Amino acid sequence: MHAWKKLALGVAAMALSSAAWGQFATTVPKGNYNVSKRSKADMALPAPYLRDEAFFKFPAGRPVGSTSAIDIDPDGKSIWIVERCGTLNNCIGSQVNPVMEFDSTGKVQRQFGKGLFVYPHGMFVDRDGNVWATDLQTNFNRPFVMGTNNRMPDAPKGTKPAGAVVMKFSHDGKLLMTLGTPGVSGNDASHFSQPSDVLVARNGDIFVADGHDTQPSNHRIVKFDKTGKFIKAWDACGTATNLPLSKIDCTHSLAMDSQGRLFVANRGNSRISIFDQDGKWLADWTQFGKPSGLYIDKNDTLYAADSESDVTEGNAFIRGIHIGSAKTGQVTGFLPDTWQNPSPQMPGPITSGPEGVVVGADGTMYSSEVLPMALLRYVKK
Repeated sequence: MHAWKKLALGVAAMALSSAAWGQFATTVPKGNYNVSKRSKADMALPAPYLRDEAFFKFPAGRPVGSTSAIDIDPDGKSIWIVERCGTLNNCIGSQVNPVMEFDSTGKVQRQFGKGLFVYPHGMFVDRDGNVWATDLQTNFNRPFVMGTNNRMPDAPKGTKPAGAVVMKFSHDGKLLMTLGTPGVSGNDASHFSQPSDVLVARNGDIFVADGHDTQPSNHRIVKFDKTGKFIKAWDACGTATNLPLSKIDCTHSLAMDSQGRLFVANRGNSRISIFDQDGKWLADWTQFGKPSGLYIDKNDTLYAADSESDVTEGNAFIRGIHIGSAKTGQVTGFLPDTWQNPSPQMPGPITSGPEGVVVGADGTMYSSEVLPMALLRYVKK
């Protein structure tokens, strides 16, 4: 198989060095390679934001790592992230703090979490300012590298088991609660297998999106009460309608609207799946692309970050952020990623552009990216 095609499939994407990424980024021209499938309505959507790549200011000598986890503080201004310790893949052996809070000017004002994470992935900041974060992978008996039969390398012998958990921190970084069993994957009430995201409802109930895109992985939503007591779990992949049903990567991100409906980024099936809080399926929406990240603001505006649309998968979208109504499902805006959509003729990495998305009280939007490793700000035109 040609090396670039392997990269498009993701086999080599997770091993790219910064230099290799920079070289690759200059060899693939921008373009809309999906024009024959993409609808005229989607192509006509306005882009109501301007892109700002220089807003976030990291401490000197501290690079930003791949970041899928991002949220807004209850003050409506500060931005929280959990990034992968300045690397592409993980925090094993790192001595940096992956949980970071930025003020309204983009400066770091708080950071913590050193030595606690393996592979940070999702996060939620609750109404009381507590910071919840998911640690996707275990540090031993790790998941398989995508597209291969090889597992990711384990942590050094003697390392304390970690990962496959959800952690709750105080606003100042004190660990208050851990859901799951550190370092052990499973699919019962006390284990996860690649928890991608977490959300806390107004009544304190906790929802965990348990599953990701490599094996071993679950594909369920797990519900706990505010004390961490297991309530129930349900299959998040749904049933096939007019779409081929995948049983992997069904739970990449979570959001909740003003009605209390749970929106799930069912990325593996290129749709948003909507449930009530007891797991009853309500609807599937396919008009927001192949969603990696979801956010719903106080006005029920829905933001869906698509970092994986690809002509080879036959879907009718390019990568970027769709904006619309969580009430009606109507799509009203779209911000295309600079990569737009890889194709067999012009292949790109399996993921690129915004993977997480949030919006501040003033309407300013922020996104987090795995590849290229970046944090972005978008201001209204």
